[in-house]
Amino acid sequence: MKIIALSTFAVILMLAFYVITSAKIPEFSSVENYQGSLKKGEYIFNASGCASCHSSPDTTEEEKLVLTGGRAFPSPFGTFYAPNISMDKVHGIGAWSEKDFVNAVRHGVSPEGKHYYPSFPYTAYANMTDQDIADLWVYFRSIPESSKPSIDHDLPIYIRWRRPLAFWKLLNNSEPTVKLISSDPTVERGAYLVETLAHCGECHTSRNLIGGLQYEYWLGGAKNPAGKGIIPNITPAKLNWSEEEIVEYLTSGFTPDFDVAGGHMVDVIKNTSKLTEEDRLSIAKYLKAIPGVKK
Repeated sequence: MKIIALSTFAVILMLAFYVITSAKIPEFSSVENYQGSLKKGEYIFNASGCASCHSSPDTTEEEKLVLTGGRAFPSPFGTFYAPNISMDKVHGIGAWSEKDFVNAVRHGVSPEGKHYYPSFPYTAYANMTDQDIADLWVYFRSIPESSKPSIDHDLPIYIRWRRPLAFWKLLNNSEPTVKLISSDPTVERGAYLVETLAHCGECHTSRNLIGGLQYEYWLGGAKNPAGKGIIPNITPAKLNWSEEEIVEYLTSGFTPDFDVAGGHMVDVIKNTSKLTEEDRLSIAKYLKAIPGVKK
C-alpha cells in the first residue's frame, strides 16, 4: 500500500508539473480588432530595434532588412543566437498567423506551444499596445525572405529543457515601477519608448542569479554579458548630460565630450536616429525624470 501511495503521489506531482509548465496560448488576441499600418509598423520596427538583433552579422545596411539571424549573444547561461525571423515559410516566420506573432511578442510562446528563452525581450514587449503590434505585424509581412536556417543555441544540457522557463516567467513576469518626478505626457511617452519598445533595461539594468532584471536598480548599469566592460548607468545619478545633449547622442551618436557611440550602441543609434525629434526628446526627458541609482 505504501508503494502504491508513493507512486500515486509521484504521478500527481508529474501531472502538476506538466500542467504548470505548459506554455499557455490565449485563444483570442485583442490585436485582431486593429487594422495595421505599414508606415507606422516600420516606425515601431525601428524603435524596437528588431534588425539590430536579427540581421545577419557583418551585413551591409541594405541587407539589414533580411532578418536572417545568426548574431551571437553570450550570457552566463550559454550563447544564444538570434533566429531567422524573415518571411520564409520554412526557416522564418512566414507561416505564422497574426495570433502566433502576438503570442511570441507578448507571451514568449512559439506556435508549437514552447517557451521562448528570455534572450528575446518579450517581458518588455508584453506592454506593447495592440495598435503597435498590429502595425508591426503588417510591416513584418513586407520583409524579404531568407532560406537560411537558424543557428541552434549553444547551451548546457540543463538549460536546453524549456519547460522550467514557466517558473522563470512566473518569477519575472513584472514590469518596472518607476517613480517619475514628472507626470508630463512627454515623459510618459518616453517611458513607453524606453521601457517597452526600445527595451533599454535589457542591457542597462543588472540581473539576478536566474537572469531576471533587478528593477530596484532600473537603468543603473550592468555587467556586459559578453564579459568585457560595464554597460553604463544612465540614471541621473551618473548621466549628467542635458536633455539637448541626450537628444544629440540619440541622433548622431556624438557625446558632449566629442566621443562617439561604440559597441552595440552603434546599432541602437541607427534606430533612434530614425525616430522623430519629439520622441528622442521624450526619451531624454524620461531619463532625466527617473530616480538616480547609486551602485
